[in-house]
Amino acid sequence: KNSRLNERSVLKCVCWSVSDLDLFLCFRPNVCAMQQIKGTDKKYFTNCKQWYHRKICGKPTVISYECCPGYEKIPGEKGCPAALPLVNIFNTLGVVGAITTQMYSERANLKEEIEGPGSFTFFAPSNEAWAALPTEILDALVSNVNIELLNALHYHMVNRRLTSEELKHGSSFPSMYQDFHVHIHHYPNGIVTVNCARLIKPDQHATNGIVHVVDRVITAVSNNVQTLIDVDDDLETLRTAIAAAGLTALLESEGQYTIFAPTNEAFEKIPQETLNRILGDPVALKDLLNYHILKHMQCAESIVSGTPMETLQGTMLEVGCDGDQMTLNGRAIITRRDQLGTNGVIHYINELLIPDSAKTLLELAEGSSVATATKLFVDAGLSSHLTGSEPLTLLAPLDDAFKGSMTMTPDMRRLMTNHILKEQLSSKSLYHGQELETLGGLKLRVFVYRNNLCIENACIAAHDKIGRYATMFTVDKVLTPPMGTVMDVLKADDRFSLLVGAIQTAGMTELLNQQGALTFFAPTNDAFSAIPQAELNKLMRNRQELSNVLRYHLAEGMVVSGGVGSHTRPKTLQGEKLELGMRNYTIYVNRKPVAEADLMATNGVVHAINTIVKPLRGDLFQTYKKTMNSRN
Repeated sequence: KNSRLNERSVLKCVCWSVSDLDLFLCFRPNVCAMQQIKGTDKKYFTNCKQWYHRKICGKPTVISYECCPGYEKIPGEKGCPAALPLVNIFNTLGVVGAITTQMYSERANLKEEIEGPGSFTFFAPSNEAWAALPTEILDALVSNVNIELLNALHYHMVNRRLTSEELKHGSSFPSMYQDFHVHIHHYPNGIVTVNCARLIKPDQHATNGIVHVVDRVITAVSNNVQTLIDVDDDLETLRTAIAAAGLTALLESEGQYTIFAPTNEAFEKIPQETLNRILGDPVALKDLLNYHILKHMQCAESIVSGTPMETLQGTMLEVGCDGDQMTLNGRAIITRRDQLGTNGVIHYINELLIPDSAKTLLELAEGSSVATATKLFVDAGLSSHLTGSEPLTLLAPLDDAFKGSMTMTPDMRRLMTNHILKEQLSSKSLYHGQELETLGGLKLRVFVYRNNLCIENACIAAHDKIGRYATMFTVDKVLTPPMGTVMDVLKADDRFSLLVGAIQTAGMTELLNQQGALTFFAPTNDAFSAIPQAELNKLMRNRQELSNVLRYHLAEGMVVSGGVGSHTRPKTLQGEKLELGMRNYTIYVNRKPVAEADLMATNGVVHAINTIVKPLRGDLFQTYKKTMNSRN
């Protein structure tokens, strides 16, 4: 509306994003942002450093702005510049809305203490926190206000002033109840917890201390996590497994552990044969249990989105949330949360988590997107290799690698046997030109490309799955092991009968039979038929020109389809380079599509193409004529 605004100013105004506006408001003096999950009363006070992308636990949030604790607005001024006068802790409880805590403090004769001299920190439960207490616990507290209720309130107090900034991660402070410690965790996302209760209104200053409103009533912690497991009948099987694996001392020691504790029910869901195998194998059992333990303490309230976290076993678990449910690897299997010990926290789960390192090859395959291959391995009579303790590597093609019906025949049985390598390997240890022996006795070659790692025509499509004794490589294609030289491949395929004759005429048979590594973009009979007959006859009579044409289709080195990137340019035996590309899973050579890729040979690879490949810069035969004239 202001005519003095130039075009650039208008564009800046239009392009001002919601996030920019949030930050603009957030940086006003003493203005605090609050995110509330839509449809709930759950709120998160935040600052300009911690934002949750307008979602918490997958649920959208509404952002509002209000004066930070202890400040108020002044008409006509930006932000909240006016500081409110401080009052004592008892009155501050009323100011911040912790009315139930204020009422119980008066009933327990704590009012005089928190009105008087001193410097205290009070972790004050919200009204909702008191309402959420089980009736029997609340009744026990209020029926003995001078002892039980007073002790409970004193456990929420520390005899010194502690701001949220001073509540450091992993710290603990003696409470005013028999010096039992309260345990603090200050997470990278800005969330602060005391005994896993989240601070929902921190840093409410008072004349004689500070109040932090928390979302639950906390209780004294005196036992380590191993003791908590020992006394819980629901964890009897876990307790036995921990003792068998020699992990009891670890869980009794000092630390900050998170244990996702499988209940007896969780163990009962596992097939008995699998469970007996793991329980009878100390290495697999220790891996299984360590996979349920994080190296650090993670309270449920600290989770606002899915985050990978490292376990004692060495691999990652994704710990996340969905609404009010805490999740593991995307599944809501946590039935009870935040059982706090002096050295960690326990979350109960109703499903056992089995890491890859405790699985057989068959179990690895069954848990992946290779169902077709898994069935074929079993149908081929290879189950003993997949369930045993042999050090092997399984090459498991993805489901969509299989075309048509897959019936078990002797040839199919041999093919599946050649998808199992005789040693346990890591893809990180493979190198170009390496040969790998299969159970069927074949030697398979490794090809390392800038964009892929392939074994013959099959390229690795996922991270290694390393089992108890063996490894599984997921590959993108069914293997086609080499069945002879390039010349043998061409002779065995009727589509190349004209090409075979041309090779023999050009005197190149020996080249395609000898040892080496060649990539042949092999013209089919359709390609030759597309050449005018007179021109074709002339070409076939000129041995040198025919040789040049064929050599332009032969590239140095092995380039399987998985090795083709955007602008791959192999050098031909004729001396020039081909332009390769990949589009919609089809190789293009000089912009012409390959009809069938990856016909593997012992000395190269053949890609069938239904056209004669011409240089991109002009007509192929004219180029060769110029070359011949210059030689003459």
